[in-house]
Amino acid sequence: MTSKCFHCNEAVPTGINLLVEISHIQQSMCCIGCQAIAKTIVENGLTQYYTVRTEHAHKAQTLVPEQLQKNKLLDEAVLQSEFIYQDNGCKEAILTIDGISCAACAWLIEMQLDKLNGLLSINVNASSQRATVRWQDDAVQLSDILLAIESIGYQAMPFKANDTEVRNKKQSKEFIKRLGISGILMMQVMMITVGLYFGAFADMSQHSKIYLRWVSFILTIPIVFYGALPFYTGAIKAIKAKRLSMDVPVSIAILLAFFASAWATMTQQGEVYFESVSMFTFLLLIGKFLEFRARSHAAQVSANLLKLMPMTATKVVTSNNNVTLSDNVQSIDLANNNLQTTEIIVAAKQLVQGDIVIIKPGEIVPADGIITSGLSQLNEAMLSGEQLPISKTVNDKVFAGTINGDGNIIVQVKQASNQSFLSQLIRLSEQSQAHKPKIAKLSDKIAQYFVALILLTSIATAIYWQQHMPEEAFWITLSVLVATCPCALSLATPTGLTCATTRLNRAGIMIKGGHVMETMPQINCFAFDKTGTLTTGEFTISNVELLDENSFYSQEQILAIAAALEVHSEHPIAKPFTEHRDHNLTAKQVTVHSGQGVTGTINNIDYAIGKFTWLEELDSLSTIQTISSNVNINSPSCILMANKKPIAAFYLVDKIRDDAFETIAPLNKNNKTLL
Repeated sequence: MTSKCFHCNEAVPTGINLLVEISHIQQSMCCIGCQAIAKTIVENGLTQYYTVRTEHAHKAQTLVPEQLQKNKLLDEAVLQSEFIYQDNGCKEAILTIDGISCAACAWLIEMQLDKLNGLLSINVNASSQRATVRWQDDAVQLSDILLAIESIGYQAMPFKANDTEVRNKKQSKEFIKRLGISGILMMQVMMITVGLYFGAFADMSQHSKIYLRWVSFILTIPIVFYGALPFYTGAIKAIKAKRLSMDVPVSIAILLAFFASAWATMTQQGEVYFESVSMFTFLLLIGKFLEFRARSHAAQVSANLLKLMPMTATKVVTSNNNVTLSDNVQSIDLANNNLQTTEIIVAAKQLVQGDIVIIKPGEIVPADGIITSGLSQLNEAMLSGEQLPISKTVNDKVFAGTINGDGNIIVQVKQASNQSFLSQLIRLSEQSQAHKPKIAKLSDKIAQYFVALILLTSIATAIYWQQHMPEEAFWITLSVLVATCPCALSLATPTGLTCATTRLNRAGIMIKGGHVMETMPQINCFAFDKTGTLTTGEFTISNVELLDENSFYSQEQILAIAAALEVHSEHPIAKPFTEHRDHNLTAKQVTVHSGQGVTGTINNIDYAIGKFTWLEELDSLSTIQTISSNVNINSPSCILMANKKPIAAFYLVDKIRDDAFETIAPLNKNNKTLL
């Protein structure tokens, strides 16, 4: 039985015997990457991570010199100006960290970085998968921080927030400051009010009562003129726009109650209601803050799409007789002996139209462009949701943020990063949040008329009670203003729509317009694209068919040979073979045929594994034709050949998601049509 890696829970390949002692127990590791990370965790005294974690870590990726070089590039001042905040010799950056699955991961990262000299602070948010880091630039470099994070199995890159998120972050700090000041002072006013209430029944001296009223008055001033300021500005804007909002009656109620209580304090007659003003303002601020948090979180989800963009790109600089060619060239023939090419690593945001970049297997496309040389398959799941890679060749378009497969391609940039298709997606998401659907417009319209009705009712109340009970007319009118304020009506609808949009964005669904939310309940037919939607998009081997009855190969040997070849491929179909890897078998003279298959030599035998149609083209013999009736070439399967003789067929299936049945069941129950 295949053992599991203690670090990432993946199968330990045959022939691998890597152990790490964790809490006095020898634990198996699947690769040297996981072993190195586990040793780092143990050596730094952080083994508690394995005790408190709720999910296994991601499989480790060993850093290659090229990746280390890219990390060093991030230390350059030109590139850091894009994402670094500098103050008095200290630098601050937001990092987006892949691989965080639980709070234990955040704790592990914080504990690991806390050991770095020169690091001032580190705060990891497990839900947003971001970390805010402050450090002294003369003591530690950003590349050292990234290396420390990557040494424990997480991939970190600097994150440049968009303008909306920066503005929201500033507003959030201001909101929290208002809430903090208003909340603390409100509690003090409430405690004093308790003393006044009890004093009314215990014959409190007039001197003490006046003193407590003045203290309440002083403590309420910051709440009214600082904490409640957003309501006043909102009311002024609404009046200038010749419309009414909930801020109008709220502002009137707060100011009237405060000035009436202040007058009662100064003249030493009547009652004071400083505690009501404080509590009313504080509770409304909480409502406003929760609405703001929902909108801010929606913007954060949209901005997270930015992390799909790579920070660096490999630019190809070409020259002819030591003269650099113009960036506006239409195409470049790198096979031309008269051309000298140099690869340099540059910031992806510095790419402009006409630049030539080389994208290697497994790398992320840095900009929208057209392939000028090469053949590969690209994963465009982040754009279309389709998990299967798409074959791309010369003159085909590629998009920033998509992942290159198993071929080298050379791309000519056609759009700058701020004009890429991914940037347009982000803007589309932000526009959808700003667009109001009919229900939100109806809510605003009702609230506007309701506010007008409240003001008219308050005026009528004041006139009536002024004639019947003048001494209570003011307080009764004030009570009507406070009790009938349409706070819930004005806050609930936009908050609900924002939360719904955020939830959809998290699920990878982009809303183009607000009307979509209203139309969804009326849909009676649902069409599902199976791959990556109802399925995980990760293939598993469902069946292995031995095609040569006289062959001496066992099924275990067949899988090990296939794994030795497929380990060189980045294609999704190659991934299921990884767990069958036998490190005693090594393939030589391996050639990866992009989108087709892999060829190589093992123990002096020539093997080929790939698509049925591709192998049919390679084999001029008729032996492969004899199996065409037994192998379903339309299924996602591949054939293994030894010395041009087919020996095995592999059938792969896309695993159905655990929640697929839960998704479809309610639709069937409600008699919806499914396609």
